[in-house]
Amino acid sequence: MHLGVESYGRIDPASGLSSRFHDFLATFDKLVDYALEKRVDLVLFCGDAFKSRDPSQTQQREFARRIKRLSEGGISVFLLIGNHDLPNAVGRATTTEIYDTLAVESVYVADRPTTHKVKTKNGTIQITALPWLRRSVLLSKDDAKNLNFEQLNQKMQDVLTRIIKTEAEKPDPALPSILAAHVWVSGARIGSEDTMTIGQEQVLLPGNVANPAFDYIALGHIHRHQLLCETPPMAYAGSLERLDFGDEKDDKGFYLVDIKTDNKTGGRKVSYRFHKLEGRRFITIKADIKLDDTDPTASVLEAIFKHDVKDAIVRLHISLSQESEGQIIDSQIRSALKEAYYFTFSRDVKRQSRVRLGNHSAEEITPVDALEAYVKDRDFSLSYGKTLLKYGKELIKEQLSVEPL
Repeated sequence: MHLGVESYGRIDPASGLSSRFHDFLATFDKLVDYALEKRVDLVLFCGDAFKSRDPSQTQQREFARRIKRLSEGGISVFLLIGNHDLPNAVGRATTTEIYDTLAVESVYVADRPTTHKVKTKNGTIQITALPWLRRSVLLSKDDAKNLNFEQLNQKMQDVLTRIIKTEAEKPDPALPSILAAHVWVSGARIGSEDTMTIGQEQVLLPGNVANPAFDYIALGHIHRHQLLCETPPMAYAGSLERLDFGDEKDDKGFYLVDIKTDNKTGGRKVSYRFHKLEGRRFITIKADIKLDDTDPTASVLEAIFKHDVKDAIVRLHISLSQESEGQIIDSQIRSALKEAYYFTFSRDVKRQSRVRLGNHSAEEITPVDALEAYVKDRDFSLSYGKTLLKYGKELIKEQLSVEPL
C-alpha cells in the first residue's frame, strides 16, 4: 500500500491531508468493496502497509477502518510484515502489531517465520509466513564476522532458503497451504523501486522459493505485478496504486486465487487471475522541437493534445535548440495542462558552441559576413537558412542606417 506517499500531490483544504493519500485510500476501498461483494474467504496482504516506519495516527486510523470492514464482513485478513513496516530499533512495535495485541477477530499478523492455521468461513488454510527479516535476526555476530558485503548477502540467502525448506515440512498435507513471503526473487522485473540497487539486499533464487509443498506462493516487496512460476503458482501482486513514473505503464490491482480440493482424490486445483484496478494515471509527454520549427509552442501543444491528461499526473519533457527556447510561451502550455491532476514540465536545451570565424577578430568581419558564417555553420534546412539571411540582412541594414545617439 505504501500509505503516506505524497509525491505529485497537493494539500486537500477540506481535510488538511495530501490529495495522494486519498488516492491510495480510494484504491484500497475498491479492493475492500470487491472482497465484500464477492464474499472472498481471505485477504492476504504481503507487507509494506505504510511508506514510513512511523506512520501518522491518521494513516493508521484510515488503514484500520478498512481492516475493520473486512473483519466485520466475515473475511479473514493476514498481514505480513514488510521492510517498511519494521521500526528503526529492535524492540519497538511494527506498524501492524496492534492488531495482534488487541486480538482483532479474524486478523492475523506475521512478524516471524512460522506457519499459521487461518480459519475462514469456508474452512482452514495454512499460511507459512516469511516476513522481512533484519540481518541481526538472520545472522549471529560470529556468522557475520570478517565477511564482506557480498558474502553477507550470500549467507543471508542461505539462511532464508533454509527457513523456507524447514517450514515447508510443517503444514498438514490435507489442508491447502500458501507461502506468503516479503522477499526479492531473482528474475523479477522491478517498477517504481528502480532506485534500489541490486546487491544492496539478498535476492533468492526462484527454485528455492517455489517449493511444491505449497499450493500458491504470494510475494511482496516488488511493486510490479507478475507471475514468476506456474507450478506452483508464484506471483507478485504488486502495489495497489502507482507510486511514481516507474509505475506509469504498469497495471495495478490484485490476484484473485481459488484453491479447490477434490473430495475423492484429496488433490487440489489452483486457479488465479489478476484483477485490474483503475488508479491515478501517470503520463510522460515528450516534445522534440525541430531546428526549423517556426512555432515551437504550437508543436508542444500538439504533443500534449495527443494525450488525455484529465485527472492524470503529467510530466512534459521539451527538447529544443537554444534558438527556439525564447519562443516557448509557458502560459499556453500551463493552460493546455490545466485539467491534469498534477503536472510539471522541463526543457532540455541543446546549446551549441559559438561559431568560429577563422582568424578574423570581431572588428575585422562585417555583420553580414558574420551572419552568413553563422548560418553556414548550423545544420539549418535550405529554406530556413535563406529566411534567416533575408530578414537578418534587412535588420542589419536597418540598424546601420540609424543615426547614433
